[in-house]
Formats: sequence, structure tokens, C-alpha cells
Amino acid sequence: MKNTLIVILGATGIGKTDLSIRLAQGLETDIISSDSRQIFREMRIGTAVPSEAELQSVKHHFIQNKSVFDYYSAGMYELEVLELLQDIFSEKQTALLVGGSGMYIDAVCKGIDDLPEIDMDIRNMLIAKLETEGVETLRFELKRLDSKSYQTIDLQNPKRILKALEITLQTGQPYSDFLTKPKKKRDFNIVKIGLERPREELYARIDTRVDAMLAAGLEHEARTLYPHKHLNALNTVGYKELFAYFDGEITLYEAVRQVKRNSRHYAKRQMTWFKRDTEIAWFHPENSEIFDFVKKHV
Repeated sequence: MKNTLIVILGATGIGKTDLSIRLAQGLETDIISSDSRQIFREMRIGTAVPSEAELQSVKHHFIQNKSVFDYYSAGMYELEVLELLQDIFSEKQTALLVGGSGMYIDAVCKGIDDLPEIDMDIRNMLIAKLETEGVETLRFELKRLDSKSYQTIDLQNPKRILKALEITLQTGQPYSDFLTKPKKKRDFNIVKIGLERPREELYARIDTRVDAMLAAGLEHEARTLYPHKHLNALNTVGYKELFAYFDGEITLYEAVRQVKRNSRHYAKRQMTWFKRDTEIAWFHPENSEIFDFVKKHV
């Protein structure tokens, strides 16, 4: 029998941690985090890292094992997780991959595309254009050079636009062409479980979680990271809004309001990403049928 990787995915605040711990305990196996920010040890509160008790209850991997000062990518994550899975599967029949970072989940399940190293001259040229002419100029350039990417990527996210243009300009080949390669084959079965809640229920949970983060010391954590706000890892909901408050651009009240709003927007983008994957079986996090579903597939 093949080993099985069970993927628990869903939007921020949906309830992945509690369910995954109960599943891992029942299966007597490990949890591999697929959260692209929980890997950074300096970002404990703002990324809702599981509590010490939760981390002790089940063996977790890829939680606070990198630094915001380290370069890290989805491609590196793919290689490291596949190596870890070999070790886990040598002793256990199952493993859990848990998180909300669609690109990291896809890297493990489907394989990441082999993109070239970026020419820094091209990157700096595009950043200068962004700063002087604004994001609309880059959107127009992307539409002209790679209409397929223009139609599919998040045009509100300058980082996504920059990446697509960098690859296109450097290779002379549309970025979208790199994303149509065949899915890589894995030597283990993959079972994907998506968690969803009614929108108002999810949004209320997000607001409550932001309040809990602030009570736990998010503002202090953000202040310790403020000198390094230029780092890519810190261009993250929960931190960038507080950095704007520290800069005197907005009030603390407005920063908190924006953290809640932007967290809701992020949750919506996550669900848009996941809903395109027809391999995902969807459940409410408190639906006991999840455990029966897992038993049928392992």
C-alpha cells in the first residue's frame, strides 16, 4: 500500500489547528505546517502559531524553523518537505500537511515550476517604474506581454505583477508558459480536505482572533520587527498595518480596523485559490464526517 498525505487546508481563522491535532493524534502521526509565515521564528503572535501545549501534543514541522532574514521560497519548501516525508513514511503510513498557503500546498502536491533566478537589474528597473509611475503602468505592461497572466493573477498585488513581468522580460517567454507544465508525480497518495464556514461566521472568528493577538502582545512584537519592515516576510497582514501606525500615517484604531479588513480580504483570496482545485473534499470544521472520510482513504 502507498503511504498517504492528508492535506487540511482552508482560510485563515477557519479552525485548521484544532482539527488537525485531533486527526494527527488519532492517526499517531506528525503535522507539517504549510503556512508561509509561521515558519519565521520572529513572527509568533501575528501568524497565530499554535500554542506550546498544542505543539507538545503532536510533533510539528516547519513551525518557526526559519528567520525573516533568511531567503526562502516555495521551491525550497517543496524539496525540504519531500525529504521530510521520506523520513516520516519510513515509520508511519500517514502524514498531515496543514495550512492556508496555496502555493506551498501546491508545491508539495503538484510540484513547483522551475523558474529562473531573477536578474537584479530587471527587478530594480521594474521596482523603480512601480515607484515612479505606479502599479497601473505595470498592469498595462503585463497585459501587453502576457495576457494570460493578466487574466489570472491578483492585479491588486504588486508583488505578483512584478514576479510575472520579471520572468517574462528575462526569458522572453510569458510567465504563464512556466505554469502549464505537467503535474509532478508523487510516490504517495494525496487526500485533500478543505474547511469552510459561512462567511459571517468566518469573519467573526477573524475579528476575535485579531483581538486575541493584540491582547497577546502583537503591537510589541511588531515594534521589535519595525526596523526590518522592508523585508519581504514582513509585508504581511497584521504587521504592515501596525508599521503604518508606527510611521504616524494612521491611528492605532485605524490600524486594527485595517488588520481585520485585510485579514478578511486575504481569507477571500485563499478560498478563491482553493476552489479551483477539484480534488478537495469540503467540510465544516466541526463536521464529524471528516474522521469517517479520512478512515476510508488511509
